[in-house]
Amino acid sequence: MERKAEVYFNDLLAGYLIQTDEEYIFRYEDEYFNDAKKPSISLTFPKSQKEFHSKYLFPFFFGLLSEGDLKTLQCRKLGIDGNDHFTRLLKTAQNTIGAVRIKEAI
Repeated sequence: MERKAEVYFNDLLAGYLIQTDEEYIFRYEDEYFNDAKKPSISLTFPKSQKEFHSKYLFPFFFGLLSEGDLKTLQCRKLGIDGNDHFTRLLKTAQNTIGAVRIKEAI
């Protein structure tokens, strides 16, 4: 099974976060990657590389998730398993205080 999220940087589609059965992949969107004026979304995802792979949710994206009581409240209200980090990201990182936000890809 594969799930996909759109990753926006300052309201521009910057790339895609993909969860497969075996790994997570972050991939810059072609137009964003090829535009030298557009910055990388983080130091851990430099634009010198187009695709990144990890067995675990990348720490950059994990850092967008709530912890503690807020995590518990969100999981209860939204019916999300607290260990399903990808779903938590899709349901709670659509409007963040930073430049990056996540939207479920349709």
